[in-house]
Amino acid sequence: MVMIVALVATILAGVLSAVGAPPLLCFVVAGVSLATLAATIGIAIDQLASRVSASVTGILQSALGNLPELFICIFALKAGLIDVVQTALVGSILANSLLVLGLAFFAGGLANGRQKFSAEGPRAISIIIAVAAAALVIPSLAVQLHTPAAGHAGEISIACAIVLLAIFAASVVFSMRVREEIEEVHESIAAHWPLWLTIAVLAGAGVASAFVSDWFVAALQPTIAVLHISQAFTGLVIVAIAGNAVENVVGVTMAVRNRAALSISLILNSSLQVAVALIPALVLLSLFIPGANLTLVFPPLLVIVIVLAAVVPMMAISDGESNWLEGVALIGLYAIVAAAFWWG
Repeated sequence: MVMIVALVATILAGVLSAVGAPPLLCFVVAGVSLATLAATIGIAIDQLASRVSASVTGILQSALGNLPELFICIFALKAGLIDVVQTALVGSILANSLLVLGLAFFAGGLANGRQKFSAEGPRAISIIIAVAAAALVIPSLAVQLHTPAAGHAGEISIACAIVLLAIFAASVVFSMRVREEIEEVHESIAAHWPLWLTIAVLAGAGVASAFVSDWFVAALQPTIAVLHISQAFTGLVIVAIAGNAVENVVGVTMAVRNRAALSISLILNSSLQVAVALIPALVLLSLFIPGANLTLVFPPLLVIVIVLAAVVPMMAISDGESNWLEGVALIGLYAIVAAAFWWG
């Protein structure tokens, strides 16, 4: 069903873009297409899990899982929407760490009462996220505190990006244990496809994501004007959620099934991949995009948001327990942060 929706939404998005339909309609349909294409990529990767090793599956999950969001950011950089890209990337971390984790705590708590889990795995992931957050904010502090490095924001950003990618490579190896558990879940619910079909679906979804991302970004600025919202709010909330919506449904579903440890690991791994893979990759890719200069120098409020997205989840999982009230608190904090960006 998801794949059918993805196919129909992708075709419809292309037709609407070609005939010059209202930007808001193009934006919404393209957003639905991107979300379902992301889900399709995830399904195809699940099919590969029974054919290849855990390490290969983990690498593919990390490389392809954020493909739609990567394309959105590349086209947004080409369009000069630096603010949208910065806020969308930070918004992805924030949405995973507060909104989706809060939804998992809330739904899991309502379905199962107080949930207990081993905090060892999630704590290790959250520590790496905290380290990545520190790497992301240091260039901003260097500039805003007027240190001698303030005139070298680009060089600092590149150095941080390279280090973060090295951390990402190490995290893939470390997370294999979690991914093996994920594989067991997927193998139990997924039918087996022929290998050629799996590869064809991955290739088709990847190519479609590139086209739809272009249409999505093309409709982005007119939609901002129609809705009278700021670029910052659009990136932090709308684009960030559109790029991760379906992927994170799995995390909430696992919480409802009383698999709290797996749920939290899935959600935090999404934040980890954005922080140590997607953001540094885009910093380096922006060097080859004319007119784009993506650095890790963020406005002060975004710096605070990055810190909150790293620290609050670490506190929430530290006791190895969760309940629906903690979920409400996390969702509430996300709403407050989103409101602060409504005007820019």
